[in-house]
Amino acid sequence: MRVMVIGSGGREHALAWKIAQSPLVEALFVAPGNGGSEKVATNVAVDITDHAAVIAAAREHDVDFVVVGPDAQVVAGLGDDVRAAGITCFCPSKAAGQLEGSKSFTKALCDQFDIPTAGYARFESEDAALAYLYTQPAPIVVKADGLAAGKGVTVAMSIEEAEEAIIDCFSGLFGASGASVVIEEFMEGEEVSLFVLSDGETILPLTTAQDHKRAFDADLGPNTGGMGAYSPAPVLSRDLYDRAMAEIIEPTVRGMAQRGTPYAGVLYAGLMLTEDGPKLVEYNARFGDPECQVMMMRMESDVVPLLHAVATGTLKGHDVAWKDAFALTVIMATKGYPGDYGKGSEIKGADGLDDDTLTVFHAGTKRDGERLLANGGRVLNITALGASVKEAQERAYTGVDQIDWPDGFARSDIGWREIAREQD
Repeated sequence: MRVMVIGSGGREHALAWKIAQSPLVEALFVAPGNGGSEKVATNVAVDITDHAAVIAAAREHDVDFVVVGPDAQVVAGLGDDVRAAGITCFCPSKAAGQLEGSKSFTKALCDQFDIPTAGYARFESEDAALAYLYTQPAPIVVKADGLAAGKGVTVAMSIEEAEEAIIDCFSGLFGASGASVVIEEFMEGEEVSLFVLSDGETILPLTTAQDHKRAFDADLGPNTGGMGAYSPAPVLSRDLYDRAMAEIIEPTVRGMAQRGTPYAGVLYAGLMLTEDGPKLVEYNARFGDPECQVMMMRMESDVVPLLHAVATGTLKGHDVAWKDAFALTVIMATKGYPGDYGKGSEIKGADGLDDDTLTVFHAGTKRDGERLLANGGRVLNITALGASVKEAQERAYTGVDQIDWPDGFARSDIGWREIAREQD
């Protein structure tokens, strides 16, 4: 098989790293890739927002299977266009990708199929949103309706903070994604992620993870695309997992099929574990970033047959095996992220760290000859295995400490919730 992964982040490097291990793969390309993916695949310089250019690149390299990574490409319908060109593609349809691309689409689905989620209201004008806000208690959650690179959600602890978030959305801070706003009740509890594969009918559960969205230690600072993660997340007990599958995942896949927009891809459910049980926070229509990195580290099975089965509607009968270990990843980001940050600073020590229990996945990097340079906000994902979350954390931070990058920063407490539980 000749495979092309679409994207340039840590998620795509992790997917390429895992796909490259498959005996089914004869050639592997990443478009456009980064300074890490070029070590496991051939990077192909292409503008992935130009679907015709992606298809042309796939044809040029005789690619017969395309794996789409980023949310923006899912929502833009790249999968539909690649399939229309006669190439097998792992990517939900544009219609199904609305589960991530539109908060209000997902809320309407939840209403229709009685899927537990936060109460909400949707607004297309600032005045109406503010008028509603002033009738609500804090804390309260404000979300740009469309994609905003993980930064369009504000968990406002005061009405003033929510007011500012609403004004930001309608001011154009998130472009068309903020043209409408969803205001939700605040759900008390701990958040956890649950991943499944579906070919539109069959559901294959994958695993759980817990992300760390805030930029700084102790979950302080602004929201980011994610500063670290670990997997599995034991906080989702067997009982809670069974309820999440029966009350949230299964009705969603059934409902999407009933609506004529079957969901074929990886479905990533952000769940809040409330006093009343698991409730849906949001859906993502792709692998998480950085959750994908810890999942690929833990996955024992060959990932290629699983992705191909999803893409060809043949998932029934497939299973997935996992290493009996925890994986934890720490994101090293450029100082200033998620706000303004510089590019081009040199990173030393990231190459050559990989071993059986540690892998450095690249996100925003590029190579300039022998030099490795930062080329984005989130830059490196130092990912480790361990018998416990604590052991995986210690190994990951040992890796972080060996990287010489004065312009970078990382949280020092990834995994803290589960480590506290392990030590009780």
